[in-house]
Amino acid sequence: MGDVKESGEMNTCERLVGIIYDEKMCKHHTPDGDYHPENPNRIRVIWNKLLANNIPQRCVVLKGKEAEDKYLTAVHSENHVNLIRNISSKQFDSRRNRIASKLNSIYFNEGSSEAAYLAAGSVIELAEKIAKGDLNSGAAIVRPPGHHAEYDEAMGFCLFNNVAVAASFLLDERPELGVKKILIVDWDVHHGNGTQKTFWNDSRVLFFSVHRHEFGSFYPGNDDGFYTMIGEGPGTGYNINVPWEHARCGDADYLAVWDHILIPVAKKFDPDMIIVSAGFDAADGDPLGGCCVTPYGYSVMLKKLMDFAQGKIMLAFEGGYNLNSIANSFLACMEVLLEDKPVSGSVEAYPFESTWRVIQEVRKKLSSYWPELADELPLKLTSQNAPHPHFLMSNSDSEDEDEKAPIIVSEVVQEVMEPFSKLKVEDSQDQVVTSSSSWRTELSKIDIWYACFGSNMWKPRFLCYIEGGQVDGMKKPCTGSMDKNPPKEILWKIFPHRLYFGRDSTRTWGPGGAAFLHPDSSVGEKTYMCLYKITLEQFNDVLLQENVSSNQMISPAFDLAALQSITNKGSISLEVFKSGWYHNVVYLGNERDIPILTMTCPISDVERFKLGELPMSPPSKEYACTLVKGLVEGGQLSEEEAIAYIEEASLKPLC
Repeated sequence: MGDVKESGEMNTCERLVGIIYDEKMCKHHTPDGDYHPENPNRIRVIWNKLLANNIPQRCVVLKGKEAEDKYLTAVHSENHVNLIRNISSKQFDSRRNRIASKLNSIYFNEGSSEAAYLAAGSVIELAEKIAKGDLNSGAAIVRPPGHHAEYDEAMGFCLFNNVAVAASFLLDERPELGVKKILIVDWDVHHGNGTQKTFWNDSRVLFFSVHRHEFGSFYPGNDDGFYTMIGEGPGTGYNINVPWEHARCGDADYLAVWDHILIPVAKKFDPDMIIVSAGFDAADGDPLGGCCVTPYGYSVMLKKLMDFAQGKIMLAFEGGYNLNSIANSFLACMEVLLEDKPVSGSVEAYPFESTWRVIQEVRKKLSSYWPELADELPLKLTSQNAPHPHFLMSNSDSEDEDEKAPIIVSEVVQEVMEPFSKLKVEDSQDQVVTSSSSWRTELSKIDIWYACFGSNMWKPRFLCYIEGGQVDGMKKPCTGSMDKNPPKEILWKIFPHRLYFGRDSTRTWGPGGAAFLHPDSSVGEKTYMCLYKITLEQFNDVLLQENVSSNQMISPAFDLAALQSITNKGSISLEVFKSGWYHNVVYLGNERDIPILTMTCPISDVERFKLGELPMSPPSKEYACTLVKGLVEGGQLSEEEAIAYIEEASLKPLC
């Protein structure tokens, strides 16, 4: 650690600010050495940035400390703690990768156990010293991150829930320290599902999370992060979610949320200590987050929190995958904790219209628990909006140097995906724009037939994926494709594949099953399919919308190489969308020398449906009516025949 002392000594610093970092946490990495966004360089680059700016030299530097099992089991099950404790041992060598593959976005290696215990233990150690008054505040530069880890499951790069373990420790194991109320602020771009569940019924913890949600399609890909999730029992009203509806939220959006939700509630709650789940993946340039928070924005957010709990604040590092962004953002926050220079800068942009809408919805939902949120925000304030992010998207013809093209990976819940191993975060707008427009230009020249077997059989419904919008019965609108030209031709064919309905609810149609096509053909089966002649570029945008609620991609999920290989393979499962329901692209032959493609679930999901691991459910009335309209208006069946066709598909056992 260079010239920095770990003994607790420091040079001169008005405020006693602690910092904890341990190189041993870098032992946790992918078992095969492949690139992964959550890698050891994340904490190394932060530490080196702080060293270069003489930050540790002005702080109390603490040694990493492993957590004790008794503190971990206050938040996690014994089975989970045992797994993480032993996963790096030799007895797990032969099954370590297999165990990881069954978890959501997790890898293990020989150093994972030690790193996980150090991350959780270090956050406990720093939190205790701040609570005691030995330190005024501090920051834990730890990994693996923690806020996704649940009671009995590692997920989302997180093994132990470091922040939840530390908060539980202070409340239950060290009551003599006088920390009776803790405010946890999670500004990571992903919802802190694990932390939320830990304190769901606990009024001693006010959990506040602001995150990309996109109606449940952004990682972790469920409704837990919606604003209606406010806690239960004694914890009702003490769980606050601010769910962004789209990418590109920046300083103005976050500070509006601080001023009109978090700060008023924090004043009333009057916490004894604040713990920040400090993920920096909402930072400008992050490849997973797609938002635009600057180091100045983070510094102002933190500065506003310093007015509470006598400044007893701890930052615990969570996500963040652009090395420059996380280093600069962390540095800005450390300078706030040290209070050695005033926070300077300004926010010239306005929040998005959707930001004001979400703020008002959150305030309304929580107003009965926090009267401070009951007043309507003045129209003069909420009418000051930035353009919708759709209109901020740059293209190859843009000449506006001030508008940045979004750096957004086509992501279903931000899982570890193969494209991440090739992802390069560009510093130049022009480079990103050129890259995006280049593949689109190329794929716009290639036609394919997109074969539809579900609601897209009805043309007005399918056009929602092309032009944007929604039809009757849909719960939310589609973003549409970049190329909004209608299909060049439409025809119908019958294929020897099994149609069935599975899952029990969809975000687009609500309760009820969705249509799936068995990827393998079978003699005796008959499925009506509407074929739309569209470009391969449009097919990529439809793929994206079927699997993710997003409207921009920097590279194609299904490119020319995939199109060439699928004729031999028969189907290709797209890892980039592997948590989506329709990530398996199936080749159904040619029509006039143009390939016919559809999208459905993989064979592995078919087996899970057969075993009852995934539910088989009939379609909702609205969804079924849309299928009927498609079949009838397409001239394939009468209304009675169409109803009977759908009913048979929904009742017939899958075998």
